[in-house]
Amino acid sequence: MIGSEMFETSQGETPAPTEEPRGCLYALSQPPLMIFLTVIGALLLMAALHDLFLL
Repeated sequence: MIGSEMFETSQGETPAPTEEPRGCLYALSQPPLMIFLTVIGALLLMAALHDLFLL
C-alpha cells in the first residue's frame, strides 16, 4: 500500500542561522566605497564633458 511505503522526509527542528550572510547591497552601503565610487564617477563625467565640449 502507498501509506506504509512512504518515508519521513522532514528534517526536524533546525536552528536558524545567527548571522545572515552579507551580500552586494551591504557592501555598496558602506560610506568609504560610496565616496570612492562618487569620485570615480565625477572624474569620468568631467572627462566625458571635456571630450564633448572642448575637443
